[in-house]
Amino acid sequence: MLSDRNILETINMIEKENLDIRTITMGISLLDCCDTDGEKSRQKIYDKITTCAKDLVKVGEQIELEYGIPIIHKRISVTPISIVAGSSSDTDYVEYAKVLDRAAKAVGVNFIGGFSALVHKGYTKGDRILIDSIPEALACTDLVCSSVNVGTSKAGINMDAVAHLGKIIKDTAYLTRDSDSIGCAKLVVFCNAVEDNPFMAGAFHGVGEADCIINVGVSGPGVVKKALENVRGERFDVVAETIKKTAFKITRAGQLVANEAARRLNVPFGIVDLSLAPTPAVGDSVGRILEEIGLEATGCHGTTAALAMLNDAVKKGGIMASSNVGGLSGAFIPVSEDEGMIAAVEMGALTIDKLEAMTCVCSVGLDMIAIPGDTPDSTISAIIADEAAIGMINHKTTAVRLIPVHGKGLGDKAVFGGLLGEAPIMAVNPFSSVNFASRGGRIPAPVHSFRN
Repeated sequence: MLSDRNILETINMIEKENLDIRTITMGISLLDCCDTDGEKSRQKIYDKITTCAKDLVKVGEQIELEYGIPIIHKRISVTPISIVAGSSSDTDYVEYAKVLDRAAKAVGVNFIGGFSALVHKGYTKGDRILIDSIPEALACTDLVCSSVNVGTSKAGINMDAVAHLGKIIKDTAYLTRDSDSIGCAKLVVFCNAVEDNPFMAGAFHGVGEADCIINVGVSGPGVVKKALENVRGERFDVVAETIKKTAFKITRAGQLVANEAARRLNVPFGIVDLSLAPTPAVGDSVGRILEEIGLEATGCHGTTAALAMLNDAVKKGGIMASSNVGGLSGAFIPVSEDEGMIAAVEMGALTIDKLEAMTCVCSVGLDMIAIPGDTPDSTISAIIADEAAIGMINHKTTAVRLIPVHGKGLGDKAVFGGLLGEAPIMAVNPFSSVNFASRGGRIPAPVHSFRN
């Protein structure tokens, strides 16, 4: 039973501390849409998405109205298109991206993810075609998001794919150059990608999932920051316990929304992703949480330890609040989407190298980082390889969402708008990685992966 205090506390978190449900994401399997005729396959895809998700936005809005909890985005994830389209004789998959975009617009969602390929051990014909299609697909659509998994702790890292994607990211940046290379903001390169992630741009519906499910991603950095203000000067034990209790409350709100959405849409409830997802709004920043823990600026010494504690405490509190926890779960550290991170970069406290160290203990990885447009594709590939290695060795999900902003360099800023925010251009190491990135082959899985 909710007490008056519980109700008032939740209302306060919503009105004053930026508590929201970041997304309700409907996962839809498209395996039954495979066809040797690409045109028929695409019609099946459109029909299935518009049938399954026809009420998604309406139900989300009803829940917002009834419970007073903002639900920022309603999204769809689908089976990796490289698998679905691979059954056809098509030699280009841009038309598949277009049909995803049309279907997403028809049902009114904010994004659709799943223009994806899983190539951690090698390419299929469909994988290679899809990856080659990414630049044009992201340039000619508005709502489509793309991801590629290049490594796992069991398989190692596919360095042919890593080298390939350095060029793909540069091509995507060029084709969307008129909007600060925003196409790259819709492309994530993973190691150890998960099948039930509700967050974009990396969401896809895994082949091990049910035909149609509901996943929910919570938020709430502002709520955690406010809670920590009440324990200033206390020991780390108290700080961790405060974060844990706050994460519990946030996750309970997510569980409520997830259950209601699943019930009303008559589809199974999948998971609640516990990740603290920041926005560019003041008061909704993971960076500011780290500073509340005691750092003068995010990026100074102590940042990685503070983030490790935050991530762990969020998971501990969230796991107690929901029976179905999954996705990525922890704390995101995207630069452009986090007001505190942006400020830290601008004052020189936070560099890409420090961000890489922080990715060892955060939810994902190097996220929404703008770099000079003339950065060589081999350097981008090497950054992907570094981040994939962190994920592979540590048995965690890591990812790279780099934006080489065409025509811009240090001192400039990329402006994307909305939840994507804006990002100062960050410096990358000027020394060449070309001989490293061009070797190809596969970095073998680590010795500790051989356990069964």
